[in-house]
Amino acid sequence: MTRIIIGEILMILGSVFIFLSALGLIRMPDVYNRMQTSTKTVTLGAILVITGVIFLQPAWTLKGLVIILFLFFTNPISAHAIGRASYLTGVKLWEGSVVDKFRDYLEEKKNEH
Repeated sequence: MTRIIIGEILMILGSVFIFLSALGLIRMPDVYNRMQTSTKTVTLGAILVITGVIFLQPAWTLKGLVIILFLFFTNPISAHAIGRASYLTGVKLWEGSVVDKFRDYLEEKKNEH
């Protein structure tokens, strides 16, 4: 009985994080903020939902752990690649952005050569 309650709580928490991610996609001003918001919350939300499924269906434990590992490694890496490609192709930062560390890095790298 407690296993079912824990599984349901985890799935509800995961759903809340996924909802917050969707809200962040609507509310954030540029692609970089949207990507940061959605990557972190979707990864956590999906991991919580899958952990809840593992609690509810113990036979899915190995599959769930493999999926969690896959999400844990691919979501941040893909977001990094998309963000870097966006920046290098000229997608502008939001006008309210204060710091551009990647520009500083690129300028420093250019000055080294």
